[in-house]
Amino acid sequence: MATVQVGALEIAYDRVGQGPPLVLVHGAAVYARMWQPQLSGLADEFTVVAWDEPGSGRSSGIPAGFGLADYADCLAALIEELRLGPAHVAGLSWGGTVVLELYRRHPSVVRTLLLVDTYAGWKGSLPPEEVAARVEGTKRMLAAPREQFDPTLPGLFAGDPPAEFVPLLDAMARDVRPRTLEAQLRMMAETDQNDLLADITVPTLLLWGELDARSPLSVAHAFHEAIPGAELVVIPGAGHVSNLERPQEFNQAVRAFCRAHA
Repeated sequence: MATVQVGALEIAYDRVGQGPPLVLVHGAAVYARMWQPQLSGLADEFTVVAWDEPGSGRSSGIPAGFGLADYADCLAALIEELRLGPAHVAGLSWGGTVVLELYRRHPSVVRTLLLVDTYAGWKGSLPPEEVAARVEGTKRMLAAPREQFDPTLPGLFAGDPPAEFVPLLDAMARDVRPRTLEAQLRMMAETDQNDLLADITVPTLLLWGELDARSPLSVAHAFHEAIPGAELVVIPGAGHVSNLERPQEFNQAVRAFCRAHA
């Protein structure tokens, strides 16, 4: 297991391949293994690095009061420690919110942004009533007895999860740390990053599943209007976790964008 030390935290990561650096930032309730098709499918052309964020997977737990800025600072420290920057940086769902905060605080480590099925925080991208419903759903989920705890968020896939990834998804669900998940979803409900979007000056790809029910295409179009020069690629038939549901199309779009901005 490869790790870097960031203050008191040990941050685990996977690294494969050679070439321009591509850093992958996962969503809530998962960890680096969610990027399995990208780690195997893009290593022929890129140095692909996927972290286990603090509080997930093989990394240290998060201390009390750990916030969005702390996640961004840890990600910057990983990129700097591994001498990857400036890197192509991709974030999916909650991971995209972390990546936006990385750009706000550490723009020098970012070559391009790849924002995948994500949000400018729930508060910044969803109607207030939808945010409230998600907060209530989170409370019910976290209040369940441990033996009944199910961290699977609704609407992740357009249909059934791809059969080949069901064992992976089940394994990651078993490893979820409720305290981390609660903190992440609370941050999402409180975050609005719309003030940042118009100031983004690096090339930006918006990569969205056509049938994403958690971050619908209306969110992608809002990003597209707000971020100067952003490119929007919609993956037909995919839902919120488009990297697993349509990995071939996903990898093709990432490869083309990173090549164009090498």
